Amino acid sequence: MYRRSRLTGRARKLLIGGAAAALAAGAFAVSTGMSSAGENCAGLDTALQNNLSFIADQKANPDALSDARIANRQAVVDLINQRRATAGCTGNVQAKPPAAAPTKAPTKAPARPPTKPPTKAPAAPPAGGAGEVVCKGSTVTLSGEAGVPAASSGTFPIGTTLKVTNLDNNKSITVKVATPSGSCVLLNNAAFEEVREAGKFLIRRAVIERVG
Repeated sequence: MYRRSRLTGRARKLLIGGAAAALAAGAFAVSTGMSSAGENCAGLDTALQNNLSFIADQKANPDALSDARIANRQAVVDLINQRRATAGCTGNVQAKPPAAAPTKAPTKAPARPPTKPPTKAPAAPPAGGAGEVVCKGSTVTLSGEAGVPAASSGTFPIGTTLKVTNLDNNKSITVKVATPSGSCVLLNNAAFEEVREAGKFLIRRAVIERVG
């Protein structure tokens, strides 16, 4: 699923859609052996701004998982800044103003106690293609990179094949590690779209398997 080749200009312009201020739109793809001359400052600046905006939004509207999300995105920001310095990018990139937390309307008391839906049993990983389960308990989010489905990792070397399963919808994808990051595994836009739940930018219940 991963192609070791320089991405076309069209692929570099792919934007990451999403609810959190276009979290990683216009980000860049990096493949093994790409020289710094192939970097595009406009794409790098856009990727940096989207990740900085995501971090600012998490700080402005924190929840129980904000610290983990911020740590993942900070690792991506550090990597982007390294590539901007190598490519000679000098733009002053700032985060967009964080979105205000939505105001909750007063909750009306129900006429009668609501009926609780049956509790679903946790979905099991799909059968077949099982490998060594790694990074137990890790969450999975976006890396901010565009291109064909791929992953980044700070645990496994480039070229490692990983299978990521989202237990909340029983979807899975097998990708190769293409770039380094500060997490066990981050999925780029194309890979994340294959397994995420609609409107969500974090896989909380993930199974990560090393299959190659």
